[in-house]
Amino acid sequence: MSDAPADPVTCDLFEFAPISLWEEDYSAVKAYLDRLRAEGVTDLPAYLQAHPQAVGECMALIKVLNINRKTVELFRAQSKRELLDNLGRVFRDEMQAHFADELAGMWDGQPSWVGEGINYALDGTPVDIRLHWSVLPGAEASLSRVLVSIEDVTAHRQAERARAASEARFRGLFENAPVSLWEEDYTGIKRWLDDRRAEGVPDLYEYLLDHPQAVDECMRRIRVLDVNRRTLELFQASSKEILAGSLNRIFRDEMRAHFRTELVQLWEGKLSNEVEGINYALNGDPVNIQLHWTVLPGSEVSLERVLISIEDITARKKAEDYLKYLGTHDVLTGLYNRAYFEEELARLQRGRQFPVSIIVADLDGLKKINDSRGHSEGDKLIRRAGEVLQASVRAEDVVTRVGGDEFAILLAGTSEAAAEQAVARIRSLVELNNKFHVTPVLSLSVGTASAASGHDLVEALRRADDLMYVEKRLHHGR
Repeated sequence: MSDAPADPVTCDLFEFAPISLWEEDYSAVKAYLDRLRAEGVTDLPAYLQAHPQAVGECMALIKVLNINRKTVELFRAQSKRELLDNLGRVFRDEMQAHFADELAGMWDGQPSWVGEGINYALDGTPVDIRLHWSVLPGAEASLSRVLVSIEDVTAHRQAERARAASEARFRGLFENAPVSLWEEDYTGIKRWLDDRRAEGVPDLYEYLLDHPQAVDECMRRIRVLDVNRRTLELFQASSKEILAGSLNRIFRDEMRAHFRTELVQLWEGKLSNEVEGINYALNGDPVNIQLHWTVLPGSEVSLERVLISIEDITARKKAEDYLKYLGTHDVLTGLYNRAYFEEELARLQRGRQFPVSIIVADLDGLKKINDSRGHSEGDKLIRRAGEVLQASVRAEDVVTRVGGDEFAILLAGTSEAAAEQAVARIRSLVELNNKFHVTPVLSLSVGTASAASGHDLVEALRRADDLMYVEKRLHHGR
């Protein structure tokens, strides 16, 4: 070390620097390392791992020559002396692992080293630090003068930890959400939409109707970034990789129409929407779903992050369908009920499916069967009548039970002659049915009439009803 007086300016720069500075003497540490080398040690990290106490011994050999004011402030000491007398409270715990890395740098002859770790203020507060030491000129051989700078990165590390905790929390919420979640990249779709605008496409909806293959192309442009556990369960996939490779088996058929709507909405600048539809599990089972997509904040222009949530509403749809069925069907026969008959009659009145024919049928002798053999036998006879009537007409014809023993059939686009043929089939199937059921005998009184327009439809119903009663009186007269 030179005996020349210290430069006051240099002293001031050291003392008042805005970062913690330490002037240290590592010569004793250098001597310790030289002794190990003389003893035949060739791999210092392996030696330190086998002799962990050596790290502490080396730390104790460091001699602190000077520290600046920022150092006193950083470690919350009242004075330099107080801090220097308590260095064991500052450099402890995990710092030994970091110092082992420093020793390895010295062993390899490195003139400087940078690392991060944790020191402790004298009040026990942990301080995240970035430490840099550099051997000063003239001390390369002895390591008698080493300048150490310590940067307080606590706020930065706290922000990183908070961000990591937030990401872990989000990941936990994403992975364990009770609905299917998909994080997707729509940038490929964005480029496709931009290309269509550049081509001068004025109406994307009309364009997609004229180019249906474009919908499939856009579906292929979606890049799935991640899905959660519920997604794998819902679509019965054993892994995310298998799911990603099977998207064409999940999103197909009617979902194309929904996706076409989504494309149009993106074209119009909408950033979220909700639809219902049907997806398919990988075993082929249909899954009724409610899908909500939304462009995540920050991706409004690029569409690079879109969140898709898919809720399984299969049970709800089944319940809705069952309630709808109950509202439109007769429970005993499975035929449509009076409410549906009247609704369909009103619809046909407003429509263009004329001529429309109506067949009215009444089950003969039901009261007598109920009284003599019980209502369960009467119910069986009602079901037999419903089966005969359903089998006598086309699948699209509306067969209804409008009362206890009364039935009506609406035949859209059917002339009176065709309706008479249907009545003939009814009579033939009644005879056939009675061959399989000896008792009680199934007998139906039937009437039919046709309407050429909506104005005539109610009158046709009345005429068919009158003709049915004419036949019924004949049956009672026999």
